[in-house]
Amino acid sequence: MASSFRIGTIMGIPILIHISFLIVLPLFALIFASAPVPYGFQDVQPVFLSYILSFITTILLFACVLLHELGHSYFAKRYGVKIQNITLFLIGGVSSMEEMPRNPSQEAKMAFAGPMVSFFIGFVLFILNFGITLLVASYADTPFYRLVGILATINIGLGVFNLIPAFPMDGGRILRAWFARKMNYVRATHNAAGVGKFFALLMALAGLLSNPWNLWLLLIAVFVYMGASSEERSTVITTTLENVLVRDLMSEDVVAVSPDMSIDELTQFMFKHKHMGYPVMEGNVLKGIITFTDVRNVPPIDRPAILVSDVMTRDVVSISPDASATDAFKLLTTKNIGRLVVMENDEVIGILSRTDLMHAMALLNE
Repeated sequence: MASSFRIGTIMGIPILIHISFLIVLPLFALIFASAPVPYGFQDVQPVFLSYILSFITTILLFACVLLHELGHSYFAKRYGVKIQNITLFLIGGVSSMEEMPRNPSQEAKMAFAGPMVSFFIGFVLFILNFGITLLVASYADTPFYRLVGILATINIGLGVFNLIPAFPMDGGRILRAWFARKMNYVRATHNAAGVGKFFALLMALAGLLSNPWNLWLLLIAVFVYMGASSEERSTVITTTLENVLVRDLMSEDVVAVSPDMSIDELTQFMFKHKHMGYPVMEGNVLKGIITFTDVRNVPPIDRPAILVSDVMTRDVVSISPDASATDAFKLLTTKNIGRLVVMENDEVIGILSRTDLMHAMALLNE
């Protein structure tokens, strides 16, 4: 089952909704419907109108979050960064970028673009409410005045909150850009991640000390801490491997299997050769790739009758031997696979696995 669903495309960027968003949508609507003036519509009658206004407010709120992410993406595309998608999650939105620019000025502008959009929306909505009130005095007593006011306030708050220097939040990225002006990129990321983890712990502590517990702060704290750790690790890997070629790390002794081999025979073959994945070759032609995961998905009772060709992956992810090892790491990560087939002139000349990259990392660090 897919965890995210595509709902459209803006600026050439796929817009996805994560399944967790379907949980938060009615939850937020319920919160707005039960919150008192001026933060909700508890006093609005009839009750169904209160829920309709709350649902509209929730939809518009996440539309504002989407605009916030599009602000990041606009500047990213200007600097040549490819945006894979924007996903709306339980706790907001995330723009999936292939790589952040190493130029500190560019990263700072990209990071500030999101809060800038939120501030702009918030101030425009405040001015809109103020202007209509000058023209129609009774407008201030309507639920629509309150709806616009709620969205304005939340957007200002969203902009301010995202500027907290908690890497990998926007403020944390601005902090890394500042560090990167004074030191190398890896050290700058390490320092920014350290500050981000500290703020994550403060958020978690604040969430736990609240009465009752503030689950929202706890979720954000976990997100920030894990995000800081993950991006720090990823940055170290990509910067260490960027001057190394795939051909320097790949295994040239390619052990392949036939598409006509049974899964039962393949399990014995795997036990003998100790690899977790194999290209499937027919003569010199690459037909697919099969891994231990594919084998594990076949019930033992069926393995003698099912062939490798029945369960192999035909859409093989390959890479050139002259590509950077950093590009290989990105492919392995984004595709969530364990190995790449190295091809030159339509021929298989090697295999590069995650293990090969990790061994290279260990040696290069030494």
